[in-house]
Amino acid sequence: MVVPTYNEAANLAWIIDRVRTAQPHVDVLVVDDGSPDGTGAIADGIARADAQVHVLHRTSKGGLGAAYLAGFAWALDAGYDVIGEMDADGSHQPEQLQRLLTALRDADLVIGSRWIPGGSVVNWPWQRELLSRGGNLYVRMLLGIQVRDATAGFRLFRRSTLERIRLEEVRSTGYVFQTDLVTRTLRAGLTVREVPIEFVERVRGESKMSGQVALESLKRITWWGLRQRWTSVRGPAAATRELHRSTR
Repeated sequence: MVVPTYNEAANLAWIIDRVRTAQPHVDVLVVDDGSPDGTGAIADGIARADAQVHVLHRTSKGGLGAAYLAGFAWALDAGYDVIGEMDADGSHQPEQLQRLLTALRDADLVIGSRWIPGGSVVNWPWQRELLSRGGNLYVRMLLGIQVRDATAGFRLFRRSTLERIRLEEVRSTGYVFQTDLVTRTLRAGLTVREVPIEFVERVRGESKMSGQVALESLKRITWWGLRQRWTSVRGPAAATRELHRSTR
C-alpha cells in the first residue's frame, strides 16, 4: 500500500499498525513530502523495526498525485503485482482492505466507494457530503463514466493496469489525480469495480483538502469533459488521437 504523508506525525504509526495487523502479508510504502512535523523520521523508525515497511522521501510538498506517481514507480520497480492507495489519517480503514483484495480477483482496478449501496461516511457535515456527491455526479455526466466515487482514494491496481494507462503521461498532481486514473483505466478498456466502504473523517491532524483544491479539480475536469465532447464532434479519427492524449 502506498501511503502519502505530509504532517501526519500523529497518525502514521497508528495507521501502519492497523494495516499490518489487518493484513500481515501487505507491505507499506510511506511517501513523505518533507513533512516539517517529523513524519518522515517516524516513518524511518517504523521501517527500521519492520522489514515490510518502506519509506520514500521527497524534498517538498508536490501534491497528492505527484506523491502517488513516485510511489507507484517505486513499487513497479520493486516488482509488486498489486499496488494500492490509502490515506494516512485513518479515513480509509485497513480492516476493510480485504473487500478490495477479494474484488480484485476479477477486476483491473478496485475502488473503495462511499457512494454505492452499503457505502457510508462518518462525521461529515451535510455540506461536505453534498459537495462530494455533487462532484461525482458532475464527473459522471461530463466525462461519461459510470463510477459512482471517482474521487475516492482507497484503491487497488493490478500492476498490468498501471503499466497500461501510461503513467508517464499523467500531469495531474492534486486531488483530481484520482479521477484522472480511473478515467484512463476505463478508456483503456479495463475493468473497474467499486466495493462499499465506511469512510471516517479524520480525528487528528488537519485535512489537506481546501476550497482552492476543489476549485482546481473542478476546472481540470471541466476542461477534460469539454475537450472530449469537442473531439467527438470532430469525428472518429480525432477521437482515436484524443484517446492517447486524454487527461494529460
